[in-house]
Amino acid sequence: MSKTRRTVQARRLGQLAGTLFLLALTVTVPAMSTSAVPPVPAAAPLTFGILPIGGPAESLTAWRPMLDDMEHALQQPVRSISVSTYEGLAQALNEERVDIAFVSGRLALQAVTQDRMQVIAQLTRGDGSHGYNAVLLVRRDSPLHNVADLLRKPGHWRYARGEALSVSGYLVPETQIFASRNLDSDTFFATVAIDNHQNNALAVANGEVDVATNNTADMERFAQHFPDQFSRLRVLWTSTLIPHAVIVVRRDLDPAVRRAIATFVTGYARTGPHVAAELEKLKRIHDISGFAPAGNSALAPFADIDYQLDRRRALNAQWVSPAALQARLEKIASDHRQLLQQLRANKP
Repeated sequence: MSKTRRTVQARRLGQLAGTLFLLALTVTVPAMSTSAVPPVPAAAPLTFGILPIGGPAESLTAWRPMLDDMEHALQQPVRSISVSTYEGLAQALNEERVDIAFVSGRLALQAVTQDRMQVIAQLTRGDGSHGYNAVLLVRRDSPLHNVADLLRKPGHWRYARGEALSVSGYLVPETQIFASRNLDSDTFFATVAIDNHQNNALAVANGEVDVATNNTADMERFAQHFPDQFSRLRVLWTSTLIPHAVIVVRRDLDPAVRRAIATFVTGYARTGPHVAAELEKLKRIHDISGFAPAGNSALAPFADIDYQLDRRRALNAQWVSPAALQARLEKIASDHRQLLQQLRANKP
């Protein structure tokens, strides 16, 4: 083959290769461009934290119908978490794993002051009550008939109470019965067990402890689920009224999302064409009739409880001098005033 012919053939092969390359590029480039376009992101799921009432699984089942309606109304997935302890929910709030939560007043106070949450609503009950009461339970056949009988024998009785963040399970009985008498329940009793309201009531009914904390709302639920054990119980003491639990949301959520959540929660079982059906769903939770609009100022009574307990503990402690005690009391009072101002201003 002549040199000229080989050169022409090589040139043609080069042209063919270039054509094939251009064809490949024409096919490949659009495919690359299409895959590089990011998909439209779906709305991020919201996580609803549930105060433990009974067991975690029971709480999740009770709340799910309302949360399904919330999901539909917001057009956004709503997941739920329920834990067995107040501390577990407090940790989830602190770690920002929860966007919305149903919590008792003391836990809400911590969430508002430490975890960037804000109160949007407060529970209302079917009976129209504005709150509930802490109680002390004993067996119906117990020799204890009043608080005086209880206090007459330090180191004798077996006690069951709630966690330190539980308002009715610990804070209110501790403040109104023990701290007010310069006593500490953790050292007053022969033994102290810490559990949820349901298990503490069962412990009294079954004779495992002599006295336990609880509350009037949870005892109604207990009577429905454990009628035999309920019949063995008697109320020894009843506290003053405690405001109902609240719903809090994260302050750093998109403002439009926060408004949509508040609108849904405060309108649920109150307005719209499905009020009757929604009321039935709420009754599965805790005989709830709805949620009234509320702000951080709803937590002022719980700030007062903390103040009273801190003050009593300071008075009961040993101090190097009267001046040191006075300085501590002034600091407690100053912190309390600042907290109340913060709550009433509805600010973080």
